[in-house]
Amino acid sequence: MVIGGTDAAVVSEKLARVQERVRAAAERAGRDPAGIRIVGVTKTLPPDASAAVEAAWAAGLRDFGENRVQDAAKKVTSLFASVLDSGATLHLIGHLQTNKARDAVRLFSLIHSVDRPGLVDALQRRAEREGKRQDILLQVNVAREEQKHGCAPEDAEALLRHAAAQPNLHVLGLMTIAPLVDDPEETRPVFAALRTLRDQLQEATGIVLPELSMGMTNDYEVAIEEGATIIRVGRAIFG
Repeated sequence: MVIGGTDAAVVSEKLARVQERVRAAAERAGRDPAGIRIVGVTKTLPPDASAAVEAAWAAGLRDFGENRVQDAAKKVTSLFASVLDSGATLHLIGHLQTNKARDAVRLFSLIHSVDRPGLVDALQRRAEREGKRQDILLQVNVAREEQKHGCAPEDAEALLRHAAAQPNLHVLGLMTIAPLVDDPEETRPVFAALRTLRDQLQEATGIVLPELSMGMTNDYEVAIEEGATIIRVGRAIFG
């Protein structure tokens, strides 16, 4: 079956290669590959490319990610319909505007990009109305890139304490986006810094933060070696 110029079998083959590289990176780090979730990023797939998502599901992918709330809203009844019915998890991995909090809570199991107190408050209000406990990650701009979203590392503890105090929010960990560079090794200090920050926050607050969402197509192996539990891979699967 052809999906936008890509054969469904190719999606399965690409995912198998990613899964093998995840396994190898985990072994290098002395980790269990089962502790690493691959989020297949579908932002480039049109709503009618459900065969690609179904092929990935059949090959073992259980988590799918979108960058924008409005795009996900268009796709839940088309692109994701069959896999959501089967139990797939939908992640928001892109920047979240405060005025989109209502739809984000309705659509996503895990929101990776919570980076400011006002957004925490908006998500809490909406989750309370929905009768839902919303899983979230706090996005930290470890590399301090001006064009990237995320709280500054020094503001992370206050944001964590505020988010953890909300009865309808559940903070599972941290997320970061490393700079886009030619050599993935250059991202290692960024990922190591997020892991260190997570450890410091756990020590300071007593809040358990099991998840580290870090690493994308070009650098996920380095991220795994530095402790990633969630990687966000689009091009290497659906490109």
